[in-house]
Amino acid sequence: MYPVPRVSEEHLAARRRQIVEAARRCFLRDGFHRTTMQDVIAEAGLSVGAVYRYFPSKADLIKAIAEDAIGGAGAVLAETIRQDPPLPLLEALDRALTYVETQAGEEGVLRIAIQVWGEAQRDPALGAFVAATYDGFRRHFETLARQAQRTGEIPAEADPEAVAAALFALVPGWFLQVVLTGGPDRETYLAGVRALLRPTR
Repeated sequence: MYPVPRVSEEHLAARRRQIVEAARRCFLRDGFHRTTMQDVIAEAGLSVGAVYRYFPSKADLIKAIAEDAIGGAGAVLAETIRQDPPLPLLEALDRALTYVETQAGEEGVLRIAIQVWGEAQRDPALGAFVAATYDGFRRHFETLARQAQRTGEIPAEADPEAVAAALFALVPGWFLQVVLTGGPDRETYLAGVRALLRPTR
């Protein structure tokens, strides 16, 4: 017998990506519930066995899409809190929104993220994943709040967890408006936040 050639990790990763991208196109076009595994298989141009080898169910595909949809933001926030000296809060928020802006087009993952929110209410496993991911985002913002306390940007007596929750809410609050209404643009939104945060005399 001839030995079976080993498939490289690069090939496996590329095939998995091919399936995820096919599913993403299907979900953007038809939504989670109207898309079937057969739709994804046809879109990917692969055999049934090839797709099910990587993703045994549509739920597994949805989780993979969710990881793509909200995972990149975590890397941006992690890089932001490593800045030395610490960034002012508005500049840190601007960095988060700048990343979000790259994902806000017709083919962007933000439209998937909104579907993920809805599906997370129905699927406990996906709901737990989303909750854990967003809790991690809040912890990044809490670190930013504590840095802002040390630099005197916000009062020392402020609750960093409360500040983090408010800061984090500004991110999905903006992109939800963008996806549903087409605006406002990032600069306008930040100008509004800046006006709200500017101390009155």
